[in-house]
Amino acid sequence: MMTDLGLSMLQMSFVFSAFTLAYSIFEVPTGWMGDVWGPRRVLTRIVAWWSAFTMLTGGTWNYSSLLITRFLFGAGEAGAFPNISRSFSRWFPAVERGRANGVLFLGSRLGGALAPGIAVLFIQSWGWRTSFVVFGAIGIPWALAWFHWYRDEPSAHPGVGPEELAWIRQNESSAPATPQTRGGVPWKQILVNSNIYAICGMYFTFGYGLYFYFTWLPTYLTKALGFGGWAGGVLAGLPFLLAGFADMAGGWLTDRLARSYRLKVARCWLGCVAFSGSAAMLVASTQAHHRLAKAIWLAIALASADLALSACWAVCVDVGKNYAGVITGLMNTFGNLGGVLGPVVVGVVLERGGSSWEIPFYISAGIYAVGAMLWLVIEPTRQVSPTG
Repeated sequence: MMTDLGLSMLQMSFVFSAFTLAYSIFEVPTGWMGDVWGPRRVLTRIVAWWSAFTMLTGGTWNYSSLLITRFLFGAGEAGAFPNISRSFSRWFPAVERGRANGVLFLGSRLGGALAPGIAVLFIQSWGWRTSFVVFGAIGIPWALAWFHWYRDEPSAHPGVGPEELAWIRQNESSAPATPQTRGGVPWKQILVNSNIYAICGMYFTFGYGLYFYFTWLPTYLTKALGFGGWAGGVLAGLPFLLAGFADMAGGWLTDRLARSYRLKVARCWLGCVAFSGSAAMLVASTQAHHRLAKAIWLAIALASADLALSACWAVCVDVGKNYAGVITGLMNTFGNLGGVLGPVVVGVVLERGGSSWEIPFYISAGIYAVGAMLWLVIEPTRQVSPTG
């Protein structure tokens, strides 16, 4: 794509960040839509939009058209995870939300693991433009199936019986939202809540590190480490494969710890350990001498951070209760602001500093270390309420 459209590395970094910037801007409004209108309608619209703009990306013809398309893509896809989190708050009791998030992010990461290798095959067979059309078309049948099957409240689904409904509503946070709650978000209490800011800051650090894998990792593997197309595709997928298993393990672990210990241990101490491990493994990657070892350490670093991913989203439901869509939207906004900054920092460092990739990795490691400390500031039992 860079060759066909005549893009520099710095221009490509802005293309990456255009999507993430729009995604950040529209996270909270779309999360609020989910709280008010329900995930059924909002997620249907999001996936239909995602499908359309994935296909339209294949039709771009220069830097400006690609930049605009990716910005609009991000604007429409924003709010997917907050709406899923809102759905979980209605369909799962607190003791199962970690595992539910683990399954969700396993699917997300397996998609990321499979996509690079499949994309290589598609590009070699049909070119990069057709590949975007094929990937985009996948979402259309999903959106139709989701709208047909899903209901915003378990009680409205014909397949949910009294026993299952009682299990879902076994604690207060699973109780149905009242019309007043659905319409009135306590913005003042949210915007002055230091707990929310700690959550948002923590997720900023996660997003900063994560978006390297979404954007620059294939370039690093092929241009800096010298892996060929197929090997580069496999190694670009490896971090997401390992992260998927870490998501499942982390979801199970945070639920298990929640049953045996306080939520502070289940969410915050788990998060601190996971982010600290990721920082250490990024540094280990810079010190490794063999190129394969560098790639493997990078993959393990993402898996370590993802071990806390279920805890990240579960803590928003712990704190947000009936405002889970807004709180997760705020958190993910800051995560994606980190995702805006990360690729640009890499692009600027490489443009000005030559071919050295170590500095971006040291920066990411330091930011993950800050995130580990922020985890210890979060109090998952301090819930947002209309009265503050």
